[in-house]
Amino acid sequence: GGDCGGVLQRRKNWRALLDTTCIIGQVSRSALKQPRSCNIFKALFCCFQAQDGPKQPSPPPLPPLLPPPSQQALLDSQENGTVVKQSEPSLLPEVKAQDQGKICVVIDLDETLVHSSFKPISNADFIVPVEIEGTTHQVYVLKRPYVDEFLQRMGELFECVLFTASLAKYADPVTDLLDQCGVFRARLFRESCVFHQGCYVKDLSRLGRDLHKTLILDNSPASYIFHPNNAVPVVSWFDDVEDAELLNLLPVFEELSQADNVYTRLDQLRGH
Repeated sequence: GGDCGGVLQRRKNWRALLDTTCIIGQVSRSALKQPRSCNIFKALFCCFQAQDGPKQPSPPPLPPLLPPPSQQALLDSQENGTVVKQSEPSLLPEVKAQDQGKICVVIDLDETLVHSSFKPISNADFIVPVEIEGTTHQVYVLKRPYVDEFLQRMGELFECVLFTASLAKYADPVTDLLDQCGVFRARLFRESCVFHQGCYVKDLSRLGRDLHKTLILDNSPASYIFHPNNAVPVVSWFDDVEDAELLNLLPVFEELSQADNVYTRLDQLRGH
């Protein structure tokens, strides 16, 4: 019990972040016009327009993406906790036997679990070669503190799915190195996102999972603008070696793993 006060303070801080992020997700759609900062080759990573500096050219056209679901469909899906029916197959395969009954957690990659840069980093955990327009570039990857412990425990508690707005040519080899124990049951990349108001949005209704049994962990509120009430926010990470965000989130996920309905449990954690 010596750290009880610290645990309570961390939970209080997390509740404040959760409330703030949900407000952003529900109200301030104009925030979509200001996505999180991106690395030097913006077409490779999640966004193509940084918060600061001159506007960058748009990336090459992507394959056709689904239009965002109607507002009524979103309301119906959240109210009933059901899967919004789409005309095409679900993004995820059938639930594996060992994951039956578990909540599905969609987990972001960049600035949530790792930070990557094209500039050399002396203490990089991984160096991944990526080919861009015929030239091979080295991507330097830093792992967020406690990411290994976090993923190990999350894999025990949930059906974990990697969902990143980055391109597979970068994110797939990074995830191979990051997730050597096979925590992620599936990996989804940019082509699985919905392009909406300048950002790549992760539409949870397309997964093929009940929304009342689905969570998303992401540092960017724009990523879950369609489903803010399913979100567990996390502070963006770049290189802070003292960061303990993932470690502090584990007790929250321990509680959420037992929930019959994530909407109800998240409301309770927010203190509503």
